[in-house]
Amino acid sequence: MAELPVVGAQLTVLDIDKHRDWLFEKNRDLELPEFCMADILRAPGAFVDMAKDKLDGWKGRLGIHGPFAGFELDTKDRDMRTVVQTRLDQALDVCAALDARQMVLHSPFDLWDVHNFGNGPKDLDKRVTQIMETLGPALRRAEALGVMLVLENIKDVDPAHRAAVIDAAGSASLRLSVDTGHANWAHVMAGAPAVDRFITQAGDMLGHVHLQDTDGYADRHWPLGQGTIAWHGVFEALKRCKSDPHLIVEINDFDRVQESVAHLERLGLAQ
Repeated sequence: MAELPVVGAQLTVLDIDKHRDWLFEKNRDLELPEFCMADILRAPGAFVDMAKDKLDGWKGRLGIHGPFAGFELDTKDRDMRTVVQTRLDQALDVCAALDARQMVLHSPFDLWDVHNFGNGPKDLDKRVTQIMETLGPALRRAEALGVMLVLENIKDVDPAHRAAVIDAAGSASLRLSVDTGHANWAHVMAGAPAVDRFITQAGDMLGHVHLQDTDGYADRHWPLGQGTIAWHGVFEALKRCKSDPHLIVEINDFDRVQESVAHLERLGLAQ
């Protein structure tokens, strides 16, 4: 029988101490969320130094959540595009300083796109081009640094839209992320495929998963087991995936991270 997957978590630098033994024992995946904030990206040194100190001796896979507030990757405004590219470059500076292997980015696709792509010729192709015009410099630098950028579903309803971006990039440094709570919201409220189908459709392009529970009504970020997500289906889909994605519990209450993983352990799905 194959060994159960080891699940990690998103934790702030300040929360690492509370979970140090749990994190270090199995060298669990870790994602740091602070570096999505513009104010921190302007002067990240204190947080970088704290992270290095607290993670000394840890051998797990490190990622950060990249910036997203106030912009979308498909921006048409050239002046705004320059700002976005600056933020992405600052976040890649952090990846280089921490030897982080991944950076999470937000997808700009939504329900409007599902109903309106097709109004004009090559609407999806044009949107993909806009994203790549913004993302291109960061992707080239990520390739040089050995960092994988992962595109997370946010308001996405059709998983094929993000997949089209990955196909266009043609780079091992750009892969897909699936957020289970976002997928569940899209399934319940917007008719998207079920959560496990988001993972199945990502296939070997899947590089990262945010594990959070919801009722499907809103983006709850509840501990696992508190909502309605069918975790057996999710982990069956992950079992078929050959790309070894980072598995990150991303919930609002960092104190309940270990409780969430314990829920998966009781179900016999993960450790």
